[in-house]
Amino acid sequence: MMLWLGAAGSWTFVVTFLLDGWTRPGYRPVRHPVSALALGSRGWLQTANFVLCGSLITAGAGALAEPPGNVALAVVVGVFGVSLVASGVFPMDAMRGYPPGTPDETPADLSLRHKLHDWAGMLVFGSLPIAAGIAVFAVPDTAWKWYSALTTAALAVGFGVFGQAWEQDSRYAGLVQRATILVGWLWLGLLFVYATR
Repeated sequence: MMLWLGAAGSWTFVVTFLLDGWTRPGYRPVRHPVSALALGSRGWLQTANFVLCGSLITAGAGALAEPPGNVALAVVVGVFGVSLVASGVFPMDAMRGYPPGTPDETPADLSLRHKLHDWAGMLVFGSLPIAAGIAVFAVPDTAWKWYSALTTAALAVGFGVFGQAWEQDSRYAGLVQRATILVGWLWLGLLFVYATR
């Protein structure tokens, strides 16, 4: 049951931010990051998405350690889930034109809340490729080893490119982030499903 909760959390997170981003007035999914959805009058929806889906993933992570599971994989996925929750508890600052009326720039001084959000984000984006890398050695199925290896590489490149795009305030930063999240969260949901076998 817990493994299915982990899969549901992985995929519900993606579906929610995609639908919310496409329908949010003034929000530009190609430019703005997923975290910006936690701002504004509908910000509660993305905050709940972070907290609820992160909690479901954390619950699923515990089940990954049950025999014949892998404790290291479970711990890293657990760190990912808890960091996702923290990303919702500590929302980013308003910037770069969102919410509407916000100056189209990055503030010179960032709040402690924003810094905590950034640190949580580093754990989110750092732990997932590590989890996929561990799965290369922890999962006996050859096809899964290859899938996990390709996912590890794609996440490492994708999050690196997103980091540069974000620092340069690229108009495509949100698109790069979304593409990378789709790769990683899809893999994570399928890992939970695979572990039910």
